Amino acid sequence: MVWRVILMFFILIFIVNFIFFDLENLILILALFTLIAVIISDFRIKANRKRQREYEQKLLQSGIYQVDSMSGTTFEDYLATILKAKGYRVQQTPISGDYGADLILSTNGKKIAVQAKRYSDKVGIQAVQEIFSAKNYYGVDECWVITNSYFTAPAINLADSNDVKLIDRDQLVDWMLEEKNRTQIS
Repeated sequence: MVWRVILMFFILIFIVNFIFFDLENLILILALFTLIAVIISDFRIKANRKRQREYEQKLLQSGIYQVDSMSGTTFEDYLATILKAKGYRVQQTPISGDYGADLILSTNGKKIAVQAKRYSDKVGIQAVQEIFSAKNYYGVDECWVITNSYFTAPAINLADSNDVKLIDRDQLVDWMLEEKNRTQIS
């Protein structure tokens, strides 16, 4: 936004200078504009690099890379541990024949079915379909899909239309850091 305002300002100066003044001033204005553009561009590049470094540091501190190498069953166990620490009562479903839910959470009279997806690619629509089909079977109030990855656009759309909560890599990292900080303080 700021970039566009500055650009429009200099275009206006350029036009006024071209109409009313000589070419030497125009060259000076163009040089000044170029210098400001370089400074703004450099600032934005540095800000993006800083944000990227901070994000990478957050990932390293969280332990998400260890999660990325877990088996699906170990990931379910890990989520059960994190969710217990967040105050949920956690019941793990059988490894096979789970009817679409890996964990059943309860808190304050509410039951939640969770589908855990430890993936290296984006999680698709099937995970949302599976957890939604578990809703009636387990008699839960809410359905969640938790992944160490991200979700495809169709999965997000289907989840929105069926009130399925999606917890992606970024939120999982936040949970992991909260738990890590909590245990370091205690």
